[in-house]
Amino acid sequence: MDLTQGSQEEKNARAKKMMLWFGIASLIMGFAGWTSAYIVSSSREDWLTNFELPTAFLYSTLIIIISSGTYMLAKKAIDKNNNSLAFKYLLLTMFLGIGFILLQFSGFSELIGQGYYFTGPTSSITMSYIFLIAAVHIVHVIAGLISLVVVLYNTYKNKYSHDNMLGFELGATFWHFLDALWIYLILFFYFFR
Repeated sequence: MDLTQGSQEEKNARAKKMMLWFGIASLIMGFAGWTSAYIVSSSREDWLTNFELPTAFLYSTLIIIISSGTYMLAKKAIDKNNNSLAFKYLLLTMFLGIGFILLQFSGFSELIGQGYYFTGPTSSITMSYIFLIAAVHIVHVIAGLISLVVVLYNTYKNKYSHDNMLGFELGATFWHFLDALWIYLILFFYFFR
């Protein structure tokens, strides 16, 4: 496929999609580095193996999975030219995203309640990794929420249609990536101690 062919609009869409995928690839490398460091550090004598992940992390996993579903329902609504329904699904997606973040902080509170801290004399390298990786993911979910606000606004203004979905698709791709990334991270924390 010759990437120089096509209209200016098609080239612009390809460039934006490629930029998003480059960004996602760099995020994958960053989280792969942190989870690799987690694995390497697990050979330390002070590594914790007998800890329970916060139940709030498990609930937040369910919430973010549901949010991906509501984003997909919004796309189907736009495909059927029902932007008002799409707006409602996107609003629900936003509330679920905020709920995910609140549950993550609740999970941090559970860890602190168990006596685990990010830093300080009672911290452990294991918990420091968990706090760090989860917190960095939260930062990216906030970025996803910001992109969702843009998609919500454009949906409200009826800027998307079956033939004009680029901004919507970019936002949805990033949101689904964040969902898949969290599923990977929670499974990683659960199975690799």
